[in-house]
Amino acid sequence: MRLSATAYCLSGKTHSGERARAGTVAADPRVLPIGTVLRIHPHRALYTVQDTGSGLKGREIDIYMPSCRKARAFGRRTVRVEIVRGPSLR
Repeated sequence: MRLSATAYCLSGKTHSGERARAGTVAADPRVLPIGTVLRIHPHRALYTVQDTGSGLKGREIDIYMPSCRKARAFGRRTVRVEIVRGPSLR
């Protein structure tokens, strides 16, 4: 699946109650519910949807990066996302 991705570096609590950290993604819950585990290519690292992001609509995600410099360098781009695991039931 192709999505528009933006990097951010502001830390704080996510919608899931967890603190934002490397591997945290915000997404529109109608597209990617909280708890969904993703692999974002070409990086191949695993990310978990833990936030909803108030401005996210449809096929958009925000990727948390602890370094603001790296987040600015990433900017906004189209990424390919593979769903590794759907949200876990609580």
